[in-house]
Amino acid sequence: MEIIITEAAVEKINARTESREGYLKLKYDTDGCGCAVNGVVALWFVPETADDEIAIETNDRTVYLEKSKMVFFDEQMKIDFSRSTNSFQLKSPQQMLNGYMSLIVKEKTD
Repeated sequence: MEIIITEAAVEKINARTESREGYLKLKYDTDGCGCAVNGVVALWFVPETADDEIAIETNDRTVYLEKSKMVFFDEQMKIDFSRSTNSFQLKSPQQMLNGYMSLIVKEKTD
């Protein structure tokens, strides 16, 4: 799997996560979607990774994905940021996986 993060996305991620330690994750979120095959891809910044995640090296930083959700992603993807919609985008040569993706910053809980 290959993931490219554009310069616009890198700048926005760095601005939102400045002075925080954590990991970037592409989460296939099914909460409120009805069933496990209906979901939406979300960009999360989390304080720690989970055991069931795999690390994908990118041109900027490592991105983590859940092994069980790999089927929902394409082999080549790009994380971009659109200034016109003020949102992140996840796209591949085949499709737009999410054109209005937020960056959700999760805080560490004790």
